[in-house]
Amino acid sequence: MKTESDLTTLLEAFFTERLMGQRQASAHTIASYRDTFCLLLRFAQDHLGKPPSDLRLADLDVPFIGLFLEGLEKERGNSARTRNVRLAAIHSFFKYAALREPGQAALIQRVLALPSKRYDRRPIEFLTHAEAEVLLAAPDQQTWGGRRDRALLLLALQTGLRVSELIGLKRQDVTLGPGAHVRCQGKGRKERCTPLRKDALAVLRAWLRAQPGHDADPLFPNRHGGSLSRDAVEYLLSKHVATARKQCPSLGRKRVSPHVLRHSAAMDLLQHGVDRFVIALWLGHESVDTTQMYIHSDLELKEQALARTGPLNVRPGRYKPSDQLLTFLRSL
Repeated sequence: MKTESDLTTLLEAFFTERLMGQRQASAHTIASYRDTFCLLLRFAQDHLGKPPSDLRLADLDVPFIGLFLEGLEKERGNSARTRNVRLAAIHSFFKYAALREPGQAALIQRVLALPSKRYDRRPIEFLTHAEAEVLLAAPDQQTWGGRRDRALLLLALQTGLRVSELIGLKRQDVTLGPGAHVRCQGKGRKERCTPLRKDALAVLRAWLRAQPGHDADPLFPNRHGGSLSRDAVEYLLSKHVATARKQCPSLGRKRVSPHVLRHSAAMDLLQHGVDRFVIALWLGHESVDTTQMYIHSDLELKEQALARTGPLNVRPGRYKPSDQLLTFLRSL
């Protein structure tokens, strides 16, 4: 006979009562947590020999969850950052279970004590102005899909919207008159408005004029009229990046994802002297500390700082080696 400590009961209550009812979590958060527990339950079925409906909370002890997290990295090739996202979802569930299952307090405390994994932070990837221009020229403007893709890429590069925000845009979210802007709902259900430059405004106006529809229709629909998926955006971006690489070899050394377009928008603002507090508001960051990573990645900004601290009586600028032949003669 099943009891309240069955994992099925706890997990269903966690999603319906805690996430949907009490916290009113966004669809993106629920989807992320759902994916975590789908992976965890399949892993348990393979390693414990139990179907998900027969699992108990006690089966998810520290050694088992440790094996699961290790498998994410070794078997699925997930990064430490993704591993930490999965662990955060598990921690959230066990915090809820602590209220429902006080008899399992010792097990729950041990699971909650599992630490996140530290990882190396590398400089972010972003596109230079020249690379962005070549990318925007890649879509074929003689086709419906090419016009849609150019409008989407231009909006992403200028506004820095997340891919989830881009594909969630409706026609009614774009204001084309005075004070042109685009309105989106970001993380934490926070709405923000981002102004549009004249070039983006002209492209969006032409796109909406040629693509009639209702206010609630997707701004960038697929060929069936529905919203684009995240995979569809990644596919169209990779297709146009492959075309752009033929004209811009430097793109061949970069892995361009939709989030790189967001980084490119932030770096463009930073290089034009926009304060990092404004950039944080522009991108919808929870904290201005998140924007700090763009300063660390801007080599030109660091070179400007270096030029101010150069030795006296030395012409500022980056070192350039002397002529190869003169170097050889001086070495004789």
